[in-house]
Amino acid sequence: MRLDRLAVQGRRRKKRLGRGNASGRGTYSGRGIKGQKARAGARIRAGFEGGQTPVFQRLPKRRGFRAESPRPFPVNVRLLEKAFPSGAKVNLATLQKAQLISPGTRRVKILGDGDLTKSLTVHLPTSEGAKAKIEKAGGTVILKTDESPKAPLVP
Repeated sequence: MRLDRLAVQGRRRKKRLGRGNASGRGTYSGRGIKGQKARAGARIRAGFEGGQTPVFQRLPKRRGFRAESPRPFPVNVRLLEKAFPSGAKVNLATLQKAQLISPGTRRVKILGDGDLTKSLTVHLPTSEGAKAKIEKAGGTVILKTDESPKAPLVP
């Protein structure tokens, strides 16, 4: 692609208002008759309804906030089997890189659904079944199976 061979695209001209009735945009120039929006310098903020209570004030409000989920996000060993090569290290960062969890996920627990044939080093909380499958495949689990919120997620 060369700049001298680009097709020249025309620009649409600005609509000229108030240039007589023959132009099609004369007399009221698309502003209607009278009223605040017909005046020069009219500024009406978004959501203003002419003094009537605006819709955002008429609707009920949702109170409170969404607390972080107390439950950890489950990741099964069958997903680890697909995503990681043998001898890999499994922690929050590597799970995010493998796109098994979203970047905002803080709490993860490895569960024992599926089969595992690769030896992995897991640095996350695991269930008893998952721990048994990981160790049976020749891997190790570094972190305890403790589910308390104060347990570190990455060593």
